[in-house]
Amino acid sequence: MKIHVADHPLISHKLTVLRDERTDSPTFRHLVEELVTLLAYEATRDVRTKTVSVKTPVIQTQGLKMAEPAPMVVPILRAGLGMLEGMVRLVPTAEVGFLGMVRDEKTLQASTYANRLPDDLSGRQCFVLDPMLATGGTLVAAINYLIERGAIEITAICILAAPEGIAFMERAFENSPASITVVTGALDTKLNEHGYIVPGLGDAGDRLYGVV
Repeated sequence: MKIHVADHPLISHKLTVLRDERTDSPTFRHLVEELVTLLAYEATRDVRTKTVSVKTPVIQTQGLKMAEPAPMVVPILRAGLGMLEGMVRLVPTAEVGFLGMVRDEKTLQASTYANRLPDDLSGRQCFVLDPMLATGGTLVAAINYLIERGAIEITAICILAAPEGIAFMERAFENSPASITVVTGALDTKLNEHGYIVPGLGDAGDRLYGVV
C-alpha cells in the first residue's frame, strides 16, 4: 500500500480554515471542493491514458486522452458526497458510483447500507472519496467491497488521516492482490478515545451538512 501526503502551501492553508470551528457550513463545503480538486490532481498522476492524433491550427500532432473504461469515482455517503464536485471538476468524464456506509459509534465497525455500483469493476481504476481516515474501518470495508467486484487499482482520497487508520489499512491489505494508494492532505497526530482524529476538524458530515 502506498501513502502520499500532499505537501502544498494551498492545501495547508485550506486545511487550516477547515479546522477552525468558526468556519460555517457554506464556507466549509466550498473549501472542501477546492481542496479535493488539489488532492485529485495528485491522486490522478497515474490515471490511464491513450495516445491520439489531433490536428492543431498549425500541424497534425500526437497527444494523450483518458483511456477507456472511464475511471470510477466512489464517494462514501454521506460525507464523501461533499467531495464529489471537486473530483468530477477535474475528471468530468469519470463515472460515479455510491456506497452508503455507517460506523457503529460503540464498536467503530463499518457496515454497508446502500450500493449504487456496477457488479463488475474489472479493469476499472477506482477513486474512493472519504474525508476522514480515522480508524480505517470504513475505508477498508469500502475497498474490500470494490475488490470483491473485480477492482484491482484503487486510490482513496482523504482530507485528513490518522496514523492508526493508516496502520490498520496496511495490515488489512498487506497481502492484497490489489494496488491500494491513499492520498491525503495531512497526517494528523492520533485518534482520541472516541475515534476522532486529533487535532482533526470535527465530524466532516456534520460540518458539511449540519447535524441530523
